[in-house]
Amino acid sequence: MVVKIGVIRSGNLGTSPVIDLVLDERADRPNIDVRGVNSGAKMGPEQVEEIVPKINEFDPDFVVFISPNPGAPGPARARELLSEMDVPAVIVGDAPGMGKREEMDEQGLGYIVVQGDPMIGARREFLDPTEMASFNADVIKVLAATGAYRVVQETLDGIIAACEAGNEIELPKVVINTAKATEAAGFSNPYAKAKAMAAYEIAAAVGGIDLKGCFMVKEMENYVPIVASAHEMIAVAAKLAVEAREIEKANDTVVRKPHGPQGQTMSKTELVSKPE
Repeated sequence: MVVKIGVIRSGNLGTSPVIDLVLDERADRPNIDVRGVNSGAKMGPEQVEEIVPKINEFDPDFVVFISPNPGAPGPARARELLSEMDVPAVIVGDAPGMGKREEMDEQGLGYIVVQGDPMIGARREFLDPTEMASFNADVIKVLAATGAYRVVQETLDGIIAACEAGNEIELPKVVINTAKATEAAGFSNPYAKAKAMAAYEIAAAVGGIDLKGCFMVKEMENYVPIVASAHEMIAVAAKLAVEAREIEKANDTVVRKPHGPQGQTMSKTELVSKPE
């Protein structure tokens, strides 16, 4: 059986560019087929009302909707539309989604809240395309090396397995905090794990600082340094995440979990070895 997965992107998180790629890293997984629709950078109600219904054209077995702040007007409208569709749906969002978990439960939606996927410093006096790209590159590095992406991968792989087996899908209710991310990463060296923990905690704190700089402080001479400091923090977090992985590489203990020839998850640690 080939499991058909619909992915709806609205706006952007650090998880957004790889949400489907973590399920098919070599583009040869035989048991899934993925199609996506995208509203670009904008995430208003008018955008989601246009793109969400389009995913039905693919007739997916389940849908993943990813966007910043599941409580914002656009994502909230998307949740309403998805709850009315006759297909299981999972919302992937950032820390503000913590306050919407009960609503998502009531709407019959699953969720994955990535606490370390922070809001960007979106002030015109500070953020240009280069700064935006640099910030997202750092976030991707943190989420990859700390294990957060692996939690996303394994959670969605669980839904795929249920579809293949013909079982009822149990929609996930997952919060990716520091402990959950670093556990999934499988660090064997305690110093590596400590660095990864620090990286994820810093990334989670970045969102609150950017929230303050973007919406709470009104004077330019005050909010520009605030959002700049948050971007400096995520750069440090990325450096720590890389250092954590380098320690594991030096010990030849990096955990790798590729998808196998039938789509199953395999595992290995030694670099020159075959996954099982």
